[in-house]
Amino acid sequence: MNIPKKALAGIALAATAALGLTACGSNAGSAPAASGSASGGAVSGEITVYNAQHDTLTKEWVDAFTKETGVKVTIRQGSDTELSNQIVQEGQASPADVFLTENSPAMAQVENAGLFADVDKETLDQVPAEFRPSTGKWTGIAARSTVLVYDKNKISDDKLPKSMLDLAKPEWKGKWAASPSGADFQAIVAALLELKGEAATEEWLKGMKENFKAYKGNSTAMKAVNAGEVDAALIYHYYYYGDQAKTGENSKNVTPYFFKNQDPGAFLSVSGGGVLKSAKNADAAQAFLKFITGKQGQEVLKNGTSFEYAIASQVDANAKLVPIKDLQAPAVDPAKLNSAKVTELMTKAGLL
Repeated sequence: MNIPKKALAGIALAATAALGLTACGSNAGSAPAASGSASGGAVSGEITVYNAQHDTLTKEWVDAFTKETGVKVTIRQGSDTELSNQIVQEGQASPADVFLTENSPAMAQVENAGLFADVDKETLDQVPAEFRPSTGKWTGIAARSTVLVYDKNKISDDKLPKSMLDLAKPEWKGKWAASPSGADFQAIVAALLELKGEAATEEWLKGMKENFKAYKGNSTAMKAVNAGEVDAALIYHYYYYGDQAKTGENSKNVTPYFFKNQDPGAFLSVSGGGVLKSAKNADAAQAFLKFITGKQGQEVLKNGTSFEYAIASQVDANAKLVPIKDLQAPAVDPAKLNSAKVTELMTKAGLL
């Protein structure tokens, strides 16, 4: 069939115009790196986040992410153990797209149940290897350091324990506190188990049972030190710095002591984030994880009031904190923290 030259010219012009529209549409619809999916396109819709992190911190992340992308985020708040158990029970029927925790053991529990999708490589590349599991099934999003807060009027510097393990010795009987029922403390025990083994952990927990005073919550334990009820407490660092940034009324008599020297007491607990295999909006879920480990998300940690450590995208920690490099924390693969074994050992020791 012969096609007139004028008709051919018209077809070519139309094709050129169509290509131009396609290209313009592609550029107009492309999203910033933090808000794109794994394939690089824009994300939309909504996601559900099961959140065991501090609600105020996660709300800051969510508000910034929604402003950036338009994705609606529903938050379900709970504790590490509560939400990890719920996800495992829900299995593939879980309505969660993303799971955020304060500590690693809850992440390992969900990972061991085979419920996490792989984290996008671009997200993993934002987080140094020491702050994420070797498996790549989830990633670190923040961190908190173990410290011993103490009353300087009762403990002189030369009497401070050289190691967290010293707290199980007879001379520390009745002098220190902790909150054994919390996920924070159980993460510290999980690190001890990974670093020193079951026998040493069992022995330390036995000594702890003899020596310590139980309080419910890290902040309550710190308040007890501040009030003179007990000489010291094993907690996470940000309780002290957070109170100091407010009125300081619960920490004015308290000083944080960092064990350093790769001691189990220098453990840096990684807060985790992961995308569920069953996520209904996997692209937006991955984009959210990429956003909070990206520069903008990590600057929420640096500039906010959570006083947790920024760990990703080369963002420095809050200037009031001891730099991570100076903590001399022991190397622990977060994927190997065994919450089930910790619960067993702590129950056996009469601590739970």
